[in-house]
Amino acid sequence: MLEVGTKAPSFTLPDADGNPVSLSDFAGRRVVLYFYPRDNTPGCTRQACAFGASYQGFKDSNTVVIGVSKDSVASHRKFADKYELPFILLADPELQVIQAYGVWQEKKNYGKVSMGVVRSTYIIAPDGTIEKVMPKVKPDTNAAEILEYLQSKGE
Repeated sequence: MLEVGTKAPSFTLPDADGNPVSLSDFAGRRVVLYFYPRDNTPGCTRQACAFGASYQGFKDSNTVVIGVSKDSVASHRKFADKYELPFILLADPELQVIQAYGVWQEKKNYGKVSMGVVRSTYIIAPDGTIEKVMPKVKPDTNAAEILEYLQSKGE
């Protein structure tokens, strides 16, 4: 995982419509960059829906929400449509950004060890540095914790 104060790695990935989206597109704005394992799984769906339900709060604080997984553009389109997700979903099937942000890690599930995306969130400051690192977040509380953090900063 990256550390607070370091420059956020730049990237360009396709969104749910196949359009390229770059971190630099949001220079001067705060970005919530959250990484999740897979579209349409129970935890990931709850997390995405919580961000969707809280989206106005993020907009009010001039904060961009971006979800990243290794799913395809087509998978993201279906996921976003099914749950009416108002924020950006980026496809990273080659794991470029997932690895750059250190969230591709060894996971243990029922005694089986495999590599996968560890559900994690970064808050990137308007100057492009990492402001907050949230490793191994819980899908049900992640969005609310971030909004609370933003409000505590008077954002």
